[in-house]
Amino acid sequence: MHLVLAVFLAVYVGMALGRWPGLRIDRTGIAILGAVVLYAAGAVDGSQALHAIDFPTLIVLFGLMMLSAQYAACGFYDWCSARIAAARASPVAILGLTVLVAGILSAILANDVVVFAMTPMLISGLLRRGLDPRPYLIALAAASNAGSAATVIGNPQNILIGQLGGLDFWTFLGACGPPAAFGLVMVFAVVALVWRRQLGAGSDRRAPIEIPPVDRLGIGKAALATIALLAMFTTPLPHVTGVLIVAAVLLVSRRLATREILGLVDWQLLVLFAGLFVVTAAFAEAGLAAGTLAALTAAGIDPHGLPALASLTLVGSNTIGNVPTVVLLLAVLEDLPAESLYALAALSTLAGNLLIVGSLANIIVVERARQCGVALGFGEHARCGIPITVLSFAAALAWFAWRA
Repeated sequence: MHLVLAVFLAVYVGMALGRWPGLRIDRTGIAILGAVVLYAAGAVDGSQALHAIDFPTLIVLFGLMMLSAQYAACGFYDWCSARIAAARASPVAILGLTVLVAGILSAILANDVVVFAMTPMLISGLLRRGLDPRPYLIALAAASNAGSAATVIGNPQNILIGQLGGLDFWTFLGACGPPAAFGLVMVFAVVALVWRRQLGAGSDRRAPIEIPPVDRLGIGKAALATIALLAMFTTPLPHVTGVLIVAAVLLVSRRLATREILGLVDWQLLVLFAGLFVVTAAFAEAGLAAGTLAALTAAGIDPHGLPALASLTLVGSNTIGNVPTVVLLLAVLEDLPAESLYALAALSTLAGNLLIVGSLANIIVVERARQCGVALGFGEHARCGIPITVLSFAAALAWFAWRA
């Protein structure tokens, strides 16, 4: 038990810090190492480790990454970014367009892939117009988080929650769509207010913005696959089966090599999930999860209640990250009702807007911007992230309290 607790703490401290001090091992490597140590020490055997890994969740996540990769490989995200930057509109209107496009795309496709693909082209176009890219980048990241909260396939933690609870796509949308939509409104309002000087300076187009070519047939194929997938979600067909069918169809192509599509899949995230599944399962099997629940209950805290979920997701998402937080909470808080699962999905996602470290989408935007020569600081993000999160979080809490 002591070994399991030590490994568990070491892994989740690594999740919070992003690495172990003095080493270049990242979150994925830390999760792998934690699982290997538990296996080598006999804390879990091979069958236990395999049983701990939720393969249906990984398959659904993989298939949705394939769908998003199809759009990326066909130039769709670059085209969207260039169109936004080239729009004949005021800076505030372009901000609204950024929020709308990022929010909608992230609700259907993997939000991390959306921001990864859109950031460079959006920066290039905005700089050509003489606009400061920073408010638009904050809006891109925040809107991708808020928009992804709306659906069961919008982000990795929602996929995990949906698979565990067997949640219906459209029922999930009805429960989480309203707070997600309000979150998008808050993203636009807060960024527009905080950056009003820069946005009010006007647009001075310095050079024509070239709209990149796209593979129209490839995008059409991706769109049909998306429609087919959403249609399958309305049937009794298991999500895993539907996603696998779509992924298999996307592999059949005369233009895109299999290697090209698979190269756009975020394999590190899949491996991170697998490692965390093993570590948290060992934590639960050792009785430590039950002890944690008993301690919370003895302190007069209902760990399954909305106030506890809100506190845990807000703190956890901005320390260890929203994906590890959800993996941990699902291991500790067993048999959560559907309404609590909806709240967990929405709150853990909206909480990711508080700080840069709150979600992978934020980190991706900051890193991609740095590669393009644009520095987006922690404080600059927090000036918008904190009020966005406070307002959207409060609205989500009121919404789920009303539904209860």
